[in-house]
Amino acid sequence: MRTRYRHLFRRMKADDLDERDAAYDAVLFDRGEALPDLKECYEESERDVLMRYYSVQLMGFSGEPGAIPTLVEALDDRSPTVRAEACRALEDLAARDAIAPLRARLNDLDPDVRQAAREALEALG
Repeated sequence: MRTRYRHLFRRMKADDLDERDAAYDAVLFDRGEALPDLKECYEESERDVLMRYYSVQLMGFSGEPGAIPTLVEALDDRSPTVRAEACRALEDLAARDAIAPLRARLNDLDPDVRQAAREALEALG
């Protein structure tokens, strides 16, 4: 992972909310440029739900189709918050290739995940 993003990801966990927001916004501003680092952050954050959530959310905002495989993987994340955000991120990317995995989330045990999957599927047609 590139040093710039490692530092920004670390700052996203700061106690100071302004520092967190500034770091998040810096990654958001980079969009697709940050995609390889966002994927790596997701993979490395096995024990950190917040960072997996941020990574998934930012991949959705990236506009990069290359994020879709990692987002499909995130549909099976152990955290329902991350699974729901993966549904929304796939919707943001208009990921029609993800319709089948999104349909599988309609049977998720968590109602928020089911709702996010339903909304994503409606948006994707």
